[in-house]
Amino acid sequence: MKNGLTLIVVMVVTACSAPPDDVPGGPVALVSLAVAEMRPVSETISIHGAAENGSVARVSLASPMEALVVAIPAPAGARVGRGSVVVSLAPSPASRVDRERAVSESQGADRTLARMQRLRADGLVSDAEVEAARTAATVAAATANSLARRLAALELRSPVDGVVETILQSPGDLVPAGAPVATLAPAGSLRARFGVDPALARRLRPGMAIDIRPASGDASIMASILAVSAVTDPQTRLAGVFADLPPGAGIGQGEPLSGRVTLGSTAGLLTIPYSALLDEAGQPFVFSVTRGVASRRDVVMGPTDGQRVVILKGLAAGDKVVTQGGTALTDGMKVRTQ
Repeated sequence: MKNGLTLIVVMVVTACSAPPDDVPGGPVALVSLAVAEMRPVSETISIHGAAENGSVARVSLASPMEALVVAIPAPAGARVGRGSVVVSLAPSPASRVDRERAVSESQGADRTLARMQRLRADGLVSDAEVEAARTAATVAAATANSLARRLAALELRSPVDGVVETILQSPGDLVPAGAPVATLAPAGSLRARFGVDPALARRLRPGMAIDIRPASGDASIMASILAVSAVTDPQTRLAGVFADLPPGAGIGQGEPLSGRVTLGSTAGLLTIPYSALLDEAGQPFVFSVTRGVASRRDVVMGPTDGQRVVILKGLAAGDKVVTQGGTALTDGMKVRTQ
């Protein structure tokens, strides 16, 4: 009887002394927190566009006479300095004949003038006849000199620092006199064009600073808004925002660009770090923490400067929000701070 009683007592004590590991409990996430507080926020917007021709007129290089294209030292896209050879030409067979004929006619007119002057000295011709011979000699010399100058100008050189935009001929082509051979964009003639929503365009003004970044990943370029077009593009339904690109920016025509414009500061609004924001199917939300438990809170966003964001609805001043570790949380999960 005594042995049986002892066994019962031992069993009861064992049942009441379960190991601590068997006590129910959930996972605890390690997070960083920040406090929702009233702060001024500079609203910054991102816009997108491309480089295009600016307001500076193009420069066209034309053949001074009928000529053959010999070489193209500076193809389309090449950067050239003032005086650089862009296209080399050679006189066509017809131009050579014209030059030889002009030289011959000029020499013949000079001989005629000399003969008429001798005859006038002998009283055999009138002054009018001498003047007619002098005029003919002058015209013939001018024609020969003009052809000589055009022959010397068959190396088409850039009159400005810039970029070769187009080459309209190929080596071996016969180019008529006066026909365009190449076009150049002077340095500093490119501008940035951005497409923005018309409602947003009404908030932009010429002179506002814009941080332009090329798609190549090169360093950003600080510029000023040159103009804002009130006319929307019929295809994109976007308004145009323009800024001149500085010379030497290293940006080519048509290159995609992005820009950031700060619209101004808004004071006295509830803000949180931008890193606290999460998104699910387009709905922004945050995790707020109370007594070590995370709760999902859907929010309505306002302006942002990329560092902090205004919260128009969903939080109150003093609420603690998760800024790191939020992607691993679920509603009601326990957390501890780093």
